[in-house]
Amino acid sequence: MKKSYFRKRIMSLSLLLITALIYGQSKEKTANVMSKENIEAVLKEAYSKFKDVKEGKNADYIKELANVDPNIFGIALVTTDGKVYTIGDYNSMVSIQSISKAFVMAQIIEEDGHQAIQDKIGVDATGMRFNSIVAVEEHKGQEINPLVNPGAIAATSMVKGNDSVAKWESILAKQSEFAGRTLSLNKPVYISEASDNLRNQAIAHLLFSYGRLYFDPIQSTDIYTKQCALNVSAKDLAVMSATLANGGVNPVTKKKVVSPETVMYTLPVMATAGLYDDSGIWFYNSGLPAKSGVGGGIIAVCPGKFGIGVVSPPLDAAGNSLKSQLVIKYVVEKLKANPYLIQPK
Repeated sequence: MKKSYFRKRIMSLSLLLITALIYGQSKEKTANVMSKENIEAVLKEAYSKFKDVKEGKNADYIKELANVDPNIFGIALVTTDGKVYTIGDYNSMVSIQSISKAFVMAQIIEEDGHQAIQDKIGVDATGMRFNSIVAVEEHKGQEINPLVNPGAIAATSMVKGNDSVAKWESILAKQSEFAGRTLSLNKPVYISEASDNLRNQAIAHLLFSYGRLYFDPIQSTDIYTKQCALNVSAKDLAVMSATLANGGVNPVTKKKVVSPETVMYTLPVMATAGLYDDSGIWFYNSGLPAKSGVGGGIIAVCPGKFGIGVVSPPLDAAGNSLKSQLVIKYVVEKLKANPYLIQPK
């Protein structure tokens, strides 16, 4: 009886030891992939591999964007424990453009709850161009989402504040909290956009006619134009995306910006509508929620691990930074960061 008992105990302890060793090795492999040395090496490889890519061209439908240096190329990655990794022109400024939409969406969810976004704007991909008027007309302002222009203008109109000044200050403050520093307006870009935003004004008036805009159409469009003209760097974008990756707490400043529940409802819309017409292609190849802007930036969020921001102004035909996409896909592959890459047990 005693021999049998001790034999079972020894076998149990042996199994526990083997399990611990396997688990430890698995954790060690994960830790090695996300080690400081490996992250730095991967970013350096990505920078060297793609820095001489010349395809794509600056956006020119906003005249001031055509004047941005097309050679700007910066990469930044921020982990959820606050470590910052950078290479290239990571402090060079470009306008945030549509990347701002993701963070205004998060702000609305935080202020009014996730159901407000679903009920008052929508969360479906439209299957049409990001500035489509047909998408508004077809469903009378419904069945859109906050990451295309109509839904983004509607989201901006929902921001709390008694007047346009209060709403703008609220947006600026929240975007700055995500970035961990006070952001500023790129006035030449704002003036350029404001002088030529008749299509967005038309979208705003059409939404208003269907009861799907919640503040004055002209003022809502102007606030939206300002939010798109905020200056950011690759480092700023990485901190902003890392805040989402960290459940709404800025990993650098340690300040809670939004709740984990807000992040939970923000990331799925980024996954389905973050890169304009190529959102499905992007998600298929990376597995990461992301958002692009025609200023040349792209952010991507690896939940629980890191956020990455890349800036390179030349865009592909869909309006997404060409080099930024190449870099992020490369980093995701090398760091084995695709959440859908599941190793069998």
